[in-house]
Amino acid sequence: MIRPTHALRLPAALAVALAWAWTGAASAQAPTPKTEAEMKPYTQEIPGTEVKFDLVPIPGGEFVMGSPDDEEGRGEDEGPQHPVKIAPFWMGAKEVTWDEYDLFCFSLDIKKKTREGADLKNQIATEMAADAVTRPTPPYADMTFGYGHRGQPAICITHHSAMEYCRWLSEKTGQVYRLPTEAEWEYACRAGSKGPFFFGDEPEKLEDFAWYVENAEKPMPVGKKKPSPWGLYDIHGNVAEWCLDHYVPDFYKQFAGDKPTLEPFAAPTAKEYSYVARGGSWDDDAEKLRSAARRGSDPEWSVQDPQRPQSIWWHTDAHFIGFRVVRPLNEQEALKGMKSLVVKGKGTR
Repeated sequence: MIRPTHALRLPAALAVALAWAWTGAASAQAPTPKTEAEMKPYTQEIPGTEVKFDLVPIPGGEFVMGSPDDEEGRGEDEGPQHPVKIAPFWMGAKEVTWDEYDLFCFSLDIKKKTREGADLKNQIATEMAADAVTRPTPPYADMTFGYGHRGQPAICITHHSAMEYCRWLSEKTGQVYRLPTEAEWEYACRAGSKGPFFFGDEPEKLEDFAWYVENAEKPMPVGKKKPSPWGLYDIHGNVAEWCLDHYVPDFYKQFAGDKPTLEPFAAPTAKEYSYVARGGSWDDDAEKLRSAARRGSDPEWSVQDPQRPQSIWWHTDAHFIGFRVVRPLNEQEALKGMKSLVVKGKGTR
């Protein structure tokens, strides 16, 4: 959907003092358990700010990825179904909000250094590492598009932007944060279920759990609907969520068989454009919100961008795209140190 743009407005204070209250989290510091049994929900505070976000543990296990041939709304890219094994990780309980993203985008994470000695030295080193991450160019318009700011999901974000945000967040916190792989995302969304949605196969129940075309005309504040059994809000709907993978329509064909595939991942290349987005959005019907529904990014998401194709940070027409982060208990070897492969001017975003 194409909507009018607005003049750039930087929100006052940008909600730096915002802190979400969450009864399930006992600490603002990331725990460092060694085993899955020790994993607990926690709240991560972004150093140098008062902004926090919540994460919930996703237990390791096996599931059947994709959808059966008779599932209503099924796309050809959702098959064949195949068993997948996933290692434990934490996932953001909610989608990344403007309150969080603006710290990265507008360099609001700079805090007056009042510590002394080793503490000051460590803080400076952390901030220097985070500042080495490339930050977005200022948007030519207000990317909230009048939908609101505080508590609202960050939208119009390119895959490159989301990747760089995760890299910055990792440097700031000292923990590994990244986008979920497509397999991790579907596994977490399903929460042990096998039907079209984590709550079953009745689309009318989406009203309780999701914002979509039947009950929303814009992206809504995160966390206002009921969570999934694993504590994830808006995993169906609100904004579609970036995954780490390159979008390959027939990717599943290589995994046909009964033997579980360990953490499959379609590695992006600089020569390919499309990336995976999952979960559907406020602008989609129920079929696109299904747990198995896949979507690849499209150049049309940036039609109105005056910097197109040079702009690598903003999808001006994608008012429906956002993301959430994950933190692996033990990172996959193939994903360690992974960075965006964006090639400026090539449209790989």
